[in-house]
Amino acid sequence: MRGDAARRPARSWRRRLAPYGFLLPAFVLYGMFLLVPILRAAQLSLFEWDGLTLGTFVGLDNYAAVVTDPRLREAFGHALVLVVFFSLLPVAIGLLLAAVLNRGRVRGLPFFRTVIFLPQVVAMVVVAVAWRQIYAPDGWLNDALRGVGLGSLTRPWLGDFTYSLPAVGTIGTWVSMGLVTVLLLAGMSRVPTELYEAARLDGAGAVRELVAITLPAVRAEITVALTLTIIAALKTFDLVYVTTGGGPGTSTTVPSYEVYRRAFQLGEVGMAAAVGITLMVLIFAINLVVNRVGDRSTT
Repeated sequence: MRGDAARRPARSWRRRLAPYGFLLPAFVLYGMFLLVPILRAAQLSLFEWDGLTLGTFVGLDNYAAVVTDPRLREAFGHALVLVVFFSLLPVAIGLLLAAVLNRGRVRGLPFFRTVIFLPQVVAMVVVAVAWRQIYAPDGWLNDALRGVGLGSLTRPWLGDFTYSLPAVGTIGTWVSMGLVTVLLLAGMSRVPTELYEAARLDGAGAVRELVAITLPAVRAEITVALTLTIIAALKTFDLVYVTTGGGPGTSTTVPSYEVYRRAFQLGEVGMAAAVGITLMVLIFAINLVVNRVGDRSTT
């Protein structure tokens, strides 16, 4: 009897530890390819180092420079502007588009989902090259404006100090809109049709259905969409690099581009690491707030 009593705690502990044993291989890979590089970047951010010679420990000076450097402050401001184009606008447009497709019971819905989602499949570099041609002074957009008699509105969109950032952001809206629409369509497909039928019997219109039934039902999907698109907005690099290279001047520079510029062009590896760590913390903080708000809304 005493032997059985001694075996029971051992079995209990094995059962409790078994799930962690299954997770261990994945966690080891996660640590090797994500946590270790992050810790290494955090270490480098405390040094003034050009990547070749011996580094000099500077403590938090690089992080102080992130806050005080006007170019870096401008870059983070541009990233927040891109959040509007990459995240908020796609969620608003995707919600309306998904509601129309779901309410109308459009025939061939899988085809429309595929077409809408297509920008997510195309490599961002390809998207950037295509849109650079569209925005060119002799590109399709200016040709279309001239064709409808709005030649006065034509301009080199990616070379204009005022319109270059919104032009880049519009590309982000186009890319993100498909992902958001497909996510919201998936959420709306789970809403029982009886709810809509009951609302229509009570005289509810399309707007009332959207606000009272559809929107509460897809709050979890909206949270996921906001999380993914905010991350995409704040870490965007290839789109800016291919379309504008951060220009004209510094009008489209973003933190990810500054990491590349300072590490590979200026040889300021420590400073680049500090910018990267600051960006990571900003992404984490914003998405933490989004998910907290989303969790409260769904409870």
